[in-house]
Amino acid sequence: MSEFLQRFASGFAALDKHNLDRLGELYSDDIQFRDPLHEIHGLADLRRYFEQLYANVRELHFDFQGYDQVAEGEGYLRWTMRYRHPRLSGGEEICVPGCSHLRWRDGRVYSHRDFFDAGNLLYEHLPVFGSVIRWLKGRLA
Repeated sequence: MSEFLQRFASGFAALDKHNLDRLGELYSDDIQFRDPLHEIHGLADLRRYFEQLYANVRELHFDFQGYDQVAEGEGYLRWTMRYRHPRLSGGEEICVPGCSHLRWRDGRVYSHRDFFDAGNLLYEHLPVFGSVIRWLKGRLA
């Protein structure tokens, strides 16, 4: 198990709206962050993204289930994100499983790509639109 990935996961899980200045301890200035909904370049833009993220949710927590280093300076984290948003699912907790592919150098991540079901994260929990997405997923299964 990778010591770097364990340390990163621990630091990432400890983030909240009050300590986003710690992003620079986890990420390099030239970070490239990508998920199914966003592509972000640079530490300043990543901080703005996280500020918006934390401002719009009531709770946000990551549970990490696995750490896999596949090469020097490269690995994966498996996680479940749990969050509550006042306008999604009646404010009930939403759980989204996912995986992060990380590349790092000099003790900080310079490439972070998240993989998760965007429908499960957001679209399925929107009023009206969510029922359509769930119906489509059921029909395609």
